[in-house]
Amino acid sequence: MTPIWFMRQAGRYLAGYRKIREKHDVISICKDPELSARISTLPVEILDVDAAILFADIMLPLEGMNVKFEIKEGVGPIVKEPIRNSRSVRALGDLEPNSDVPFVLSSIKQAKKRLNGRAALIGFAGAPFTLASYLVEGRASRDFAKTKALMYRDPEAWNLLMEKLALAMTSYLRAQIRAGADAVQLFDSWIGCLNSQDYDQYVLPYSRRIFNELEDTKVPRIHFGTGTSSLLKSMRQAGGDVFGVDWRIPIDIAWERVGHDVAIQGNLDPAVLLADFSFVESRAADILRRVNRAPGHIFNLGHGMLPDTHPGNVIKLVKYVHGLTQKQIRERGS
Repeated sequence: MTPIWFMRQAGRYLAGYRKIREKHDVISICKDPELSARISTLPVEILDVDAAILFADIMLPLEGMNVKFEIKEGVGPIVKEPIRNSRSVRALGDLEPNSDVPFVLSSIKQAKKRLNGRAALIGFAGAPFTLASYLVEGRASRDFAKTKALMYRDPEAWNLLMEKLALAMTSYLRAQIRAGADAVQLFDSWIGCLNSQDYDQYVLPYSRRIFNELEDTKVPRIHFGTGTSSLLKSMRQAGGDVFGVDWRIPIDIAWERVGHDVAIQGNLDPAVLLADFSFVESRAADILRRVNRAPGHIFNLGHGMLPDTHPGNVIKLVKYVHGLTQKQIRERGS
């Protein structure tokens, strides 16, 4: 049976989450292990997905590195003092997960208890490039001009920044694994703004360092990015056991690029879930047809769940993927 879970599966489209958000902002929830664990496990209880993903924010560990930021509704993270040079990079502190993000580790332990073996728990961290883009731009960007300018004009500052972030995220993910995470995902949400030459020179070594350092943990390591059609071969070199791909590339072509000796995750367009279920079913069937029963596929979205998604469509999709792939297994065995 093909496993299925969704990025941002615990979010604004669920009534249970909205009820909690009426009283708490996102960061407050992340820092309350009981609330975080409850929201993390909610999709398993409602949707019957095969994995829960830790409810957290990629910016949380940066707070322990002396970064001041706020999360604005509809805008995202806003860094109060963006990084512009080597001096501001050197001002970043070293992350100590046990003292800087103890609430994240407690959330993992509580979520594991709530799950009680029913589903896996996935931890995650922002990849060095994506975190660096927030630190340099100060907020989400369309062109990443400031980020690229720092890369090109001041490679010393850039390399120091990426080294600090790679070290911090390795420590962060390792702490999540010790706390009980069954798998970890490195989110490189904005990496698609780079060409392959820039990725190979300015990003690949640092992502690879994280994956290499986590290899001895023996937990699955998921490598995800958006807009990565031209970067998949380079991402494979950077490392990972599972590669998450977005909807902009057919999943069979993406799998060819990363190689069939690794698993693949994806890649339904989240907007498809806004349509009637007959359309959702047709797109899901196309993904499964392209995968052609090959082992190592995790059904997922090509990015995060949209707020206007109807939970009924998601429940039906989980049942459809489980049911169809179970049927295929029975037919193959008969």
